[in-house]
Amino acid sequence: MTSEPAGGVGLGQRVCPVAEVRSEGHGARLWGMVAEHAAGRGRRAGVADACAVAVAAARVSGAGLTVMTPTDSGRVLCVTDDISARVEELQLTFGEGPCMDAYTSGSPVLTPDLGSREAFRRWPAFAPAAREVGAAAVYAFPLQMGAARLGVMDLYHVRPRSLDSGELRDALLLADTTTLLLVGREVASLDDPDAGAVEGLLSEREGYRAEIDQATGMISVQLGVGIDEAFVRLRAYAYARDRGLTEVARDVVARRLRFTPDPPPDLGGPPGGASHEDG
Repeated sequence: MTSEPAGGVGLGQRVCPVAEVRSEGHGARLWGMVAEHAAGRGRRAGVADACAVAVAAARVSGAGLTVMTPTDSGRVLCVTDDISARVEELQLTFGEGPCMDAYTSGSPVLTPDLGSREAFRRWPAFAPAAREVGAAAVYAFPLQMGAARLGVMDLYHVRPRSLDSGELRDALLLADTTTLLLVGREVASLDDPDAGAVEGLLSEREGYRAEIDQATGMISVQLGVGIDEAFVRLRAYAYARDRGLTEVARDVVARRLRFTPDPPPDLGGPPGGASHEDG
């Protein structure tokens, strides 16, 4: 496990729980910033506002939030810019990255340099791809309440750097705030991100997830498999061809790409797969 200079936290190193860094007055100030950000946009405070404040408080370049369950590969609820959208998508595509590790471990995963040997060893697909789209550091904070894990808030920066103690404190507090907002009235149903209860939660950059969901449903019908298996097939296709998950999903939705099932073993014939279609 690598270590860092004072003020930093090594890759994958556990950090103190939120309770150990909580300051009632400071937490109230951060909550005020979240409420002010929401009020400036004419809406109730939601996770998008907490992510935006986290970017400013931790002095990073952007943030993304993905909700997950033990049986769901993940649903992106919030991104602050195009790079954070790509960072979230890459982790869903490859099935690896700080987000996945933070969710599994229940501890923050702080990666100050995605170009390090350890980062490449730990995430051989994600680390170089994330650097290519512009993320040099990623800090992942699990969103959990008791034993229930709800998802992960990812912060990224365009240059390698560690969070100092104050930035880490703020990020932990805002992850806690995000958790409370996530389970509150702002999110009535994680299964319906377009419901009125979450109006204003998503920016225009999150629309790509709707395309992924639609494509997954279409592949499920085409292959006669469940949604989980359909998403695995979509992700495998994108990974094998070094294409973005969104790009492939758009082809499926536009009916430029169709997945075909494998024939029964006793009938022989060519294996199933995916084919591009005219029109």
